[in-house]
Amino acid sequence: MELVRRVGSYGLLGDLGRFLVVWDRGARAWSLPGGLVAHAEHPERAVLRAFTEQTGSTASVGRLRAVVADVNDGAGGGTSVHTDRLLFDIAVRDGVSEVTGGGVETRWVDPEAVAELPLTPFSAELLGLPAVPLPADAYPSAEPSAPSHPDRRLRFGAYGLVTDPAGRILLTQIADGYPGAGKWHLPGGGTDHGEQPTTGLLRELVEEGGQVGRVVELLGVDNLHNPAALGPEGRPLDWHGVRVVYRVLVDAPTDAVVTESAGGSTARAGWFTVAQTAELPLTGIAASAIGQLGA
Repeated sequence: MELVRRVGSYGLLGDLGRFLVVWDRGARAWSLPGGLVAHAEHPERAVLRAFTEQTGSTASVGRLRAVVADVNDGAGGGTSVHTDRLLFDIAVRDGVSEVTGGGVETRWVDPEAVAELPLTPFSAELLGLPAVPLPADAYPSAEPSAPSHPDRRLRFGAYGLVTDPAGRILLTQIADGYPGAGKWHLPGGGTDHGEQPTTGLLRELVEEGGQVGRVVELLGVDNLHNPAALGPEGRPLDWHGVRVVYRVLVDAPTDAVVTESAGGSTARAGWFTVAQTAELPLTGIAASAIGQLGA
């Protein structure tokens, strides 16, 4: 079976206690506004683009509220599609009217009414509602997948700003042969097919640092596009990385030890004070996340 990865970006638009939903013709169900992220596109830009296409209105993006993953094994052709979906708060200055026609239908619904609507499973999950099975002949999503490109790669990863009760920060050093070799990075990495982001992060925390932690907060999303990334493949590849960052606490820290099998991307791990991190060569995402500790 061919394994396909996608990223979707959606918006929660609230107005006086109401939600805006969009009709998904393929699923024959209502969905949150949004859609798939294009190659190299920042998820924040993607949700604003999709929102304008679906409503004709422009919006601004707020905080990242939730991230979930789902797998569709019924896409046909022996393909299993894993989609990581991000939900942002969005706001509009002049309001949005309901739209019907032109292949698009939108509706304002209150919290009680939205629970009674047929919703796409991921929309229900993002809203904290029970998912109701769709009709057997309905597609889970009408969103088309772009044809795969031999030199393009999409990588969705979950990373942690990991601290212990003393306020130390756990960092991992990138191994030789990988982009950013020698720099200190946040623990975490790419999620497996079918894996939820927080599950993947806690797995990576054990593999890269030998620690058991708990996720306490979703901090945000980082977008990385490198059109000529050179890694173990031995040839430049057009990489697009979407990386969500969580705050993670390790209540009973131990010595940081890399436990993953030899040949991994992590050379070593260590605990550092905030002051010590200022003397380290940090990746951009690590520097940004550590900077939030003083915010």
